[in-house]
Amino acid sequence: MPGEDFLFQLAATLASRKGADPNSSYVAKLYSKGQDAILRKVGEETVEAILAAKSGDTLHLVKETADLWFHTLVMLADAGVGPQDVIAELKRREGVSGIDEKAARPQENEQ
Repeated sequence: MPGEDFLFQLAATLASRKGADPNSSYVAKLYSKGQDAILRKVGEETVEAILAAKSGDTLHLVKETADLWFHTLVMLADAGVGPQDVIAELKRREGVSGIDEKAARPQENEQ
């Protein structure tokens, strides 16, 4: 799957920036600011993607979703996981009713 290969390649590149000089790349600078800065950026990009979806402008939605996915990959790498872990979880859920899957989650994860 070409898209999956690209996602893994991008994730590896982003993870490799973890120990880099913060002056050498945007991602290295983001890592150097710590988890709270990374999470704020993911939150910001989430809101921007939602607003783009509401606007009806599909090109804007695609661009904002790309920003969201990018920063989500940074967040995952910061936590020591990657897209392969998310894909494995999605595959585990495949064929399971969303209602059943949600009902099987521990109560503490409910919101």
